[in-house]
Amino acid sequence: MIMKKYLDTAIEAARLAADFILAKRGTLSASDIDKKQAFDFVTRVDKESECIILDKLHSAFPDHSFLAEESRHDIATEGYRWIIDPLDGTTNYIHGFPVTAVSIALQRGEELVAGVVLDLFRNELFTAVKGQGSFLNGQRIHVSATDKMGSALIGTGFPFKQKHLIDHYLRLFKNVLVEVSDLRRPGAASIDLSCIACGRFDGFFEIGLMPWDCAAGAVIIKEAGGIITNFGGGDDILTHGNIVAGNPRMHERLLKMVKEVFAGELDE
Repeated sequence: MIMKKYLDTAIEAARLAADFILAKRGTLSASDIDKKQAFDFVTRVDKESECIILDKLHSAFPDHSFLAEESRHDIATEGYRWIIDPLDGTTNYIHGFPVTAVSIALQRGEELVAGVVLDLFRNELFTAVKGQGSFLNGQRIHVSATDKMGSALIGTGFPFKQKHLIDHYLRLFKNVLVEVSDLRRPGAASIDLSCIACGRFDGFFEIGLMPWDCAAGAVIIKEAGGIITNFGGGDDILTHGNIVAGNPRMHERLLKMVKEVFAGELDE
């Protein structure tokens, strides 16, 4: 019963933030956009969306910890910790490209136990609680049954913050592309991972994701019957952020290809 309360509150927080984000689209000026680091931007909408989510969750659960992209980075993971991306796909949002989400995950100790991803422009709500399955707008979802690379549609994310790895990434991209039906790069990892959970993508790989990029999507994938690991095949995706995911067969194939390209290059 308590997990239902946690999930319902996270959904409410995500919807409040989504209403705000959608209301502000098209209103950004240059002064509303800051550069966090090279090629990585934040807007006043990201920050205000995060405040909306934090206010809702902290009011409901004042003893919980928070790891939020733009402001609050509680290190301790004893008890419960919320992991929040208030606007996933900021560059898309700045340019008016309609692939943007709010992502909220709940961690208990070291374990991810719930996830909410709200795709703003399609009004698609992905949810999952550990042991209870994954859902899209209230309907149960599962990963695809695709077992042949030649039939697979694979998602990816370009390493725009890790450009020193571009040659390795492009080698992997080429190796995958020649094997699969096609590749896609929508630009919001939480949506990409949710697309695996509902069978739109058969697999996914990306370098350098942060915990708020992938925490909610990880729960949703696992509860939909998929697998998500780091590039070494381990479960620790929050520390390293180099991610391989998919239905069981596609994950196995992609992980093998990743290891062939990145052997010795990454610490995992």
